[in-house]
Amino acid sequence: MFKELNPLLHSELRLAIVSLLISVEEADFVYIRQQTGATAGNLSVQIDKLGKAGYVKIRKIFRGKMPCTLCKITPKGIDAFEEYVEALKTYIIK
Repeated sequence: MFKELNPLLHSELRLAIVSLLISVEEADFVYIRQQTGATAGNLSVQIDKLGKAGYVKIRKIFRGKMPCTLCKITPKGIDAFEEYVEALKTYIIK
């Protein structure tokens, strides 16, 4: 009846990160932090978890002399998000 929800995406912040990334080509750390309202430390930990799961590709570059972390959702991340949304529908649609 109810489908199991992906525990990795069931976290509010990780779901917010993936939701943001699914709608853009790529986003930098500052943009994601501003949109989610997360602290830098918590956001860093959650992005790392998504990266280790293969849901997000993390790329570190320099813009001038400033370091910049770029995040992009992967095909695996897109599939996981779509599966999560479908599973969530089993809880709200009768």
